[in-house]
Amino acid sequence: MKGVSNKAPRRLLLVTYYYPPDLSAGSFRARALADALLIADPSLKLDIITTEPNRYQRHRSSATPEGAPSYRVTRVPLPRKRHGLAGQMLSFLAFANGVRKQVADHQYDLVIATSSRLMTACLGSWVSGRARCPLYLDIRDIFVETLDDVFPGPLLWPVRRFFSLMERWPLRRARRVNLVSEGFLPYFRKRYTRRHYALFTNGIDEQFVELAGRLPPALPCELNGKPPHLVYAGNIGDGQGLEKILPALAATLGERVRFTVVGDGGARARLLAECKRLAVDITVRDPMPRNELLAVYESADVLFLHLNDYPAFERVLPSKLFEYAATGKPILAGVGGYARTFIDRELPGVRVFAPCDVSEGAAAFERLSLELTDRSAFVARFSRRGIMARMAEDILGCLPEPEND
Repeated sequence: MKGVSNKAPRRLLLVTYYYPPDLSAGSFRARALADALLIADPSLKLDIITTEPNRYQRHRSSATPEGAPSYRVTRVPLPRKRHGLAGQMLSFLAFANGVRKQVADHQYDLVIATSSRLMTACLGSWVSGRARCPLYLDIRDIFVETLDDVFPGPLLWPVRRFFSLMERWPLRRARRVNLVSEGFLPYFRKRYTRRHYALFTNGIDEQFVELAGRLPPALPCELNGKPPHLVYAGNIGDGQGLEKILPALAATLGERVRFTVVGDGGARARLLAECKRLAVDITVRDPMPRNELLAVYESADVLFLHLNDYPAFERVLPSKLFEYAATGKPILAGVGGYARTFIDRELPGVRVFAPCDVSEGAAAFERLSLELTDRSAFVARFSRRGIMARMAEDILGCLPEPEND
């Protein structure tokens, strides 16, 4: 295999803010990537530096010690107060300081950073510079463009300008950059002269493939005669904009649909307040481990997906779409841009409507076929195991050739 030494084992560092048992797309992706790297080359020594579980306030999992001769996981504790912009900044500074301490006495052959909010990418760039080794970036979001949408106006222009300058540092230093969404390509090609980007997207984990195999041949509403059960599971934040669509959609559809939301995030209080204002009954449950979430998916008749109507989100391909698709159940998706193009090209059994458009969302639901769809070809193509195996090979190809004696 190219770049793998027959002598001393190569040492890799994976820097990721989230790692299981945290519940997030970045967490599951990082774990799958770590597993794939060790399968691709069992002789590797892999260090993973991450945080103590912190993704959701209402779901606090305790991390059990992890380690083996081939890898180790080091977790950096974070401040207790982590909410709001100031809290997030303090948390990342604590993480960066923890990473600095951990890498002080180690040398690496390659640094990998998986990043959605840019600063983990910058941290990975710093470590690779210190270690004088290549950097592989896995970019899961365009943080700078999102800032323009979430924090518009002249007062925060210096902040947006600062992060725009910071973005250049890891992008120019990286030997290889992977983009999780093909929709990101125009943004990065316009700003950076790199000729080629890898495109290893999110994928479908085995738990969801196994779930599809044990589902009955009909939807629950067909079997029990109750109104269709619509489920959203995931983050409840500005990026999803659920408060702008779900309460009003529930009011429009009335008793013809039952709604359940599973998750947490900064916009949860706004969602609950809007439900109360419109006097609609939406069940909102706390985040839960995947084994419990699978049971919620089994009870669903329709799976719901929504992105806020910000221009930046027209480039995004939501990771949730992949696990939804594996179930074969109908999907109602309020998305635009690349996500809509991807759905139209790849996914049958989905009705799409413009983000935050309640009337179009209700009409899309009315047109949705309440039946299971065979998506076996999609599942085979976007198996997480296969995608991560190819990504691991791409990463190992960035290792420098071993020096001869």
